[in-house]
Amino acid sequence: MSLEYKMKASLKLFVILAGILICQSALSQEDQLGLKEIFKDAFYIGSAVSYRQASGEEQQALPLLEKHFNSITSENMMKWGPIHPEPERYNFVSADQFVELGKNLNAFIIGHTLVWHQQTPKWVFQNEEGEILKRETLLKRMEQHIETIVGRYKGQVHGWDVVNEVFEHDGSYRESEWYQITGRDYIFKAFQKAYEMDPEAELYYNDYNLWKPEKREAAIALAQELRDKGMRVDGIGMQGHYMLDSPPVEMIEASIIAISNAGFKVMVTELDVDVLPRPRESEGADLNRNYDLDEKYNPYATGLPENIADKFAKRYTDLFSVFHKHQDKISRITFWGLQDGTSWLNNWPVRGRTNYPLLFDRDFQVKEEVIQSISTATF
Repeated sequence: MSLEYKMKASLKLFVILAGILICQSALSQEDQLGLKEIFKDAFYIGSAVSYRQASGEEQQALPLLEKHFNSITSENMMKWGPIHPEPERYNFVSADQFVELGKNLNAFIIGHTLVWHQQTPKWVFQNEEGEILKRETLLKRMEQHIETIVGRYKGQVHGWDVVNEVFEHDGSYRESEWYQITGRDYIFKAFQKAYEMDPEAELYYNDYNLWKPEKREAAIALAQELRDKGMRVDGIGMQGHYMLDSPPVEMIEASIIAISNAGFKVMVTELDVDVLPRPRESEGADLNRNYDLDEKYNPYATGLPENIADKFAKRYTDLFSVFHKHQDKISRITFWGLQDGTSWLNNWPVRGRTNYPLLFDRDFQVKEEVIQSISTATF
């Protein structure tokens, strides 16, 4: 192929992309294509949904969910603490609202999460005298919880994050109360019970920092072992809690390829981009690492400078270029929240900050330059 031919082809592609961006920018926000349309031939585009969004109280959210997203995930309402706060009491109000919202949106509905070391009440691990439970008793309690939750939403929730975050950064098992009492048995029993209660639902293992090779390989080995034992595991969720300049997209891409090559679907399950500086040791999404407000970690309280906004747009463009490149491996991209004001990153790892990690601002307005930029990832 001649150099002249390559230059003409590159110029033609540039003209096409420029035309698309000009047309998109000329349209009103209502007329522009939604994310789910832009990526309709690639993967589901999802959003975590909050209590106020599920109940309809946050009315500005519904038009955005309808236009941009064809998958939703329960942000907090299906975690053990909120849905099963006491031994004999379940609270299904918000979870029911979430599932009903998903039906109204005709969305792919994700339940998050059945078993986790966080947001699990202390009573789960103790008897009435406050003593640590025996292994069999805890496993039975967990299975009853899964039976109740998955059974209630059988045929309505399409996928479950069955077990969440069991590994440390180096691939060793987290010394959670689950692990201390049952070893790894709780993981196997959780997947087995979830499958028994809804054989049609997809089942996932979900974790953060899976771009790290040691942690990625541990997750793959666990998923393979589950399958070897005859249990269903459909995919591995890579939590996408990224920063402006870390991790390198090449490491994210390597994990996408490795998980797919091992025979599992890939989901980017909790996507956001933290634009603020962090304490050095706060990498990933470990809720145990939290700090009081320090102004040096909250430099953009009144808005993002132009140079940071440009880096933010480029970061999302680079990420979506990789995601679209591997659309044959990825089934879903889910943003961890709808708009900046309700993002968990306003309070983690430093409490009380003003962060800007999502594609919609605090006024529910789309960040048009970012949407336009990532649209080019489809070409």
